[in-house]
Amino acid sequence: DPYSSLDPSMTVGASIAEPLRNVSGKRGEELDQAVAHLMEQVTLRAGHRHRYPHEFSGGQRQRIAVARAISSSPKLIICDEAVSALDVSTQNQILRLLKDLQRDLGIAFLFVTHDLSVVWHIAHKVAVMYLGELVEFAPADRVLESPAHPYTRGLIDVVPIPDPRAQRERRQVVPSGEVADPANPPRGCAYHPRCPEVMDLCRLESPEWRSIGTSGHRVRCHLYESDVPVPVSIQRNGSQRVIRPEKR
Repeated sequence: DPYSSLDPSMTVGASIAEPLRNVSGKRGEELDQAVAHLMEQVTLRAGHRHRYPHEFSGGQRQRIAVARAISSSPKLIICDEAVSALDVSTQNQILRLLKDLQRDLGIAFLFVTHDLSVVWHIAHKVAVMYLGELVEFAPADRVLESPAHPYTRGLIDVVPIPDPRAQRERRQVVPSGEVADPANPPRGCAYHPRCPEVMDLCRLESPEWRSIGTSGHRVRCHLYESDVPVPVSIQRNGSQRVIRPEKR
């Protein structure tokens, strides 16, 4: 949260310097130069390091938080809903900044988000979770363009289409019911109480991982056989969905 993560009584330069000093041991002029460089890396003016957080916008504060995060030269940064508090245009600016840092510094980012537009923009690989368990894992384009798990398809179905006519005409499969208690999950597949394609087997056995094709696409769902040799297609047949292998 860029509005509460910075100490309002400290200048932004001091906030950036704190982790840098603790990790690198830099002091004095060397520390000051390092802070200035970090601010420039996140496209902020080094001369503004003597200002306080309230003098910056939400997007600028998030850039300050990014500068603090990269100050220790990490190999991995975990971003938990890192842009959810920002407006769309500012979100795009921050995501572009992170992609530039990823390219220039070789940092890996683990994004935790409910916003599929963020996933589409930033991710190389996607892991979908339901009730604390992974249910699908694949390269980002496979998950977003050919989702296999019913929960993943439900997530994508509720993303608005920027075309009013197409939005009205689209057929959506929205999960019903309530999310189960994670402390007392249901028997079998955790998603079966809400799944529109539930089978008797789903209520009895937890599905194992199944591989779909050769792209690294994996899913935990009884709709797929463990020996599926190629990607599968999902075709509607009335109210049922029939799973058939795609032609090579």
